[in-house]
Amino acid sequence: MLQKINRTLEKWMPLITPTGVLLGIIFSVYLEDLSSLVPWLFAFMTFEGSLTMNFQAMKGAVLHPFPVFTLLIFLHFIMPLWAWGVGHLAFFGDGLTITGIILGMVIPTGITSFIWVSMKHGNSALTLAIILLDSLLSPFVVPFSLSMFVGQTVELDVANMMIGLVFMIVLPSIVAMLLNQVTKGKATKVWKPRLSPISKLCLGIVVMLNGATVAPYFKHFNGKLLFIIVIVFFIACSGYFFAYLLAKGLKFDEGTTIASVFIGGMRNISAGAVMAIAYFPSAVVLPVVVGMLFQQSLASIYGSFLNKVLKRNVGSSKSVSA
Repeated sequence: MLQKINRTLEKWMPLITPTGVLLGIIFSVYLEDLSSLVPWLFAFMTFEGSLTMNFQAMKGAVLHPFPVFTLLIFLHFIMPLWAWGVGHLAFFGDGLTITGIILGMVIPTGITSFIWVSMKHGNSALTLAIILLDSLLSPFVVPFSLSMFVGQTVELDVANMMIGLVFMIVLPSIVAMLLNQVTKGKATKVWKPRLSPISKLCLGIVVMLNGATVAPYFKHFNGKLLFIIVIVFFIACSGYFFAYLLAKGLKFDEGTTIASVFIGGMRNISAGAVMAIAYFPSAVVLPVVVGMLFQQSLASIYGSFLNKVLKRNVGSSKSVSA
């Protein structure tokens, strides 16, 4: 029954995130006091998403570090720099909105990029290695990147931010990997099918609670909000495309190119929203949450794009969670 529910949720996953935001806005009065649950729910999602990971991916990263190093630079320097430039051109003088746009690009790559890479028959080992390294480095890289690109626009609570990242991403990932390693993969086979539908429901709840937090901004729809949506969509869309150009420019093989596109385009937006809500003024949250509306749709579009440019059938476009 759980597997049937999971397949149903996967089918409707592209609609869950925008629906969650909408429900959060509508029922914000009842949900805003429950925001303290978000870090716990996200830690569970990270644990479930990491159950397929193991330490063998690290071996490949050590033996072939160039793609890993290149994509980490892309994630935490090239794309934040691009977001910084576009943000200043589009919202000159609006430091909080610019901060939100940059935050949406410095957060770690999405764990579910592994699902898309697997469906498209890309380099899964490379994807796992980058997800692991990016998660482990995120408590240091995210505050550093924000300090470098944001400067003194807002006061960064680096210590608490690092603690939050460790709790939501690093510890759940390590625990899941150790469990998978100790049980020789049995934990993945036994627990993954049972926890996957619960994780997808948690995603919907997290998005809904985050939507309730930013409800005042969405309730008063105006030209600025529409412009933020357009700019965030443009930056998110360009992330996938720039990652593809980078991979082709460096002559990565097809498997690595596929991995590069999804790793470079996807982000742990829920974690970014949690950080924005916890450590920044509320105006910073909006550009981050907006990214929830179309991340999965963009992943599906670029999956079809890869089918065409690589001129081979690299998998179906089944939907996954954010």
